[in-house]
Amino acid sequence: MNNPKSNLRVALGGLGAIGYRVAKVLDEGIPGLELVAVSANDRNRAAERVSKFKKRPDVLPLEDLAENSDVVVESAPAAVFDQVAVPAIEAGRIFMPMSSGALIARPQLIERAKETGARIVIPTGALMGFDAVRAAAEGTIRSVRMKSVKPIEGMITAPYLVERGIDVRTFTERQKVFEGTAREAAAGFPANTNIAAALSLAGAGPDQTFLEIWADPATDRNVHTVELEGDETRFSLTIEGVPSPENPASGILVPLSLIATLRSLTSPLRVGT
Repeated sequence: MNNPKSNLRVALGGLGAIGYRVAKVLDEGIPGLELVAVSANDRNRAAERVSKFKKRPDVLPLEDLAENSDVVVESAPAAVFDQVAVPAIEAGRIFMPMSSGALIARPQLIERAKETGARIVIPTGALMGFDAVRAAAEGTIRSVRMKSVKPIEGMITAPYLVERGIDVRTFTERQKVFEGTAREAAAGFPANTNIAAALSLAGAGPDQTFLEIWADPATDRNVHTVELEGDETRFSLTIEGVPSPENPASGILVPLSLIATLRSLTSPLRVGT
C-alpha cells in the first residue's frame, strides 16, 4: 500500500447512481488506482453491470470488500453503512463514506480508526467551500448555518416527514419542513443531508451546525446556501445542484466529487487543503 509503484486497490460498496458511474471511470483508468471489487444489494445485477468492463472486478458481499483492497468506498443506503464501514476501519483501510450522516451517529468509528491506522476521507459531494470551512475551523467559528431547498421527489420517504404524516407531494408552494442541528437532520433525513453532515464534520461539529430544509414543488435543483461567521472570516456561498435522474435524493455532482477525491490519492499535484 505504501509502495508508490503499486496501484491502490479500490472496492466499491454500492453500485447505484453514484457507485456505477465511479466504477466505469475507474475501469476506463485513473493512474495509480485499480478497481478490484464491487458490491450491491442485488449481486447478480451487479455482476451483469460490470460484465463488460475491461477488467471485471470481483462481486462480493459488503462485509468482504476490505479483505483485498486498500480503499473502500461506501455509496450504499445508510441502513447497511456498518457492513461497509466496520470491516474497512478494522482492516486499517482508507475509507470513503458518502453517507456522512451515518458517520455522525457513529463517532466510535472515528476513534477506532485512530487505533487501527485507518483513514476516513469524506468527499465534498454536492457542496463547495470545504477548503474555507476547514481553514476557518483552525481558528474560531462562531456560527454555521445552512439552508437547503429541495425538489419534493427526493424527500417523499424521509423518516422525519413520514413519522409526522407530512406528504410533500401535496405542497403547492415552498415550505420549510425542518429546522435543527446537522445531527438531528442526519437522523431524520438520512438520504438528503449528507452534505450538511460533511459540512459539520469539516467545521463546527454536528451539534453546532444548524440546518433548514425546504421542500419546493417548483424547483428542479438542490439549492444549498451556507453562511459561516468566525473570528478570522465571514462568508456566504450558494450552489445549485442538478438531481440525479436515477436517485432524486442525490445530485449529479456527487459521483464527480468522489472521482476527484479518488484521483487526489495518487495524483502528484493536489490543490486545496
